[in-house]
Amino acid sequence: MIYELSNPVTKTLLNHLRETQTDALRFRHIVQELSRLLTYEALKTETMEEQTITTWEGEKTFDFIKEKEIIFVTILRAGLPMIEAVTALLPNASSGFLAMKRDENTHQSVLYYDRIPDCKDKTVVIVDPMVATAGSLCDAISVIKSKSPKKIITLNLIGSPEGMDILEQKHPDIDTYIAQIDDKLNENMFIVPGLGDAGDRAYNTNE
Repeated sequence: MIYELSNPVTKTLLNHLRETQTDALRFRHIVQELSRLLTYEALKTETMEEQTITTWEGEKTFDFIKEKEIIFVTILRAGLPMIEAVTALLPNASSGFLAMKRDENTHQSVLYYDRIPDCKDKTVVIVDPMVATAGSLCDAISVIKSKSPKKIITLNLIGSPEGMDILEQKHPDIDTYIAQIDDKLNENMFIVPGLGDAGDRAYNTNE
């Protein structure tokens, strides 16, 4: 199931990402804010557990998310600002990393790094800013499915209608939370209107 956020704050932040004058520091900051907004939505039905803590009135019991049953996985490198934000929210969750590179001729993704902790019976949240052809995201989901998680959720900033259709066709059992589904893919398989290359813009690595 795909859930697109519709609140004005999300739309405003996302449109600031589109601005060419948004520098790398501001770009990463906005990505982190959007990641937090997506996390609030994605985990709103997550199971909670009682924990006893020491408060100003002594020991009391409250409900907390089971952080240790959550793994955040990023697809390097554009997803780095996202995973920094979500792990700051839930610091007891684990982190995993996948590295994929898009072949600019075939537009297919190639996996060359897999560093993910044990996923068995855990909730895995994949953070990846852009879903263009959905190739890298679908491949990442397939890799994680092979590790027997309880559930997989994806958090994305923007996507194309074509990419979202492919994602639903290949992985209909996955819940996707996305800030904006844009208009289309162009002939070079880039999202339009899009925001450019998220990794390059976040880290000033434009050619």
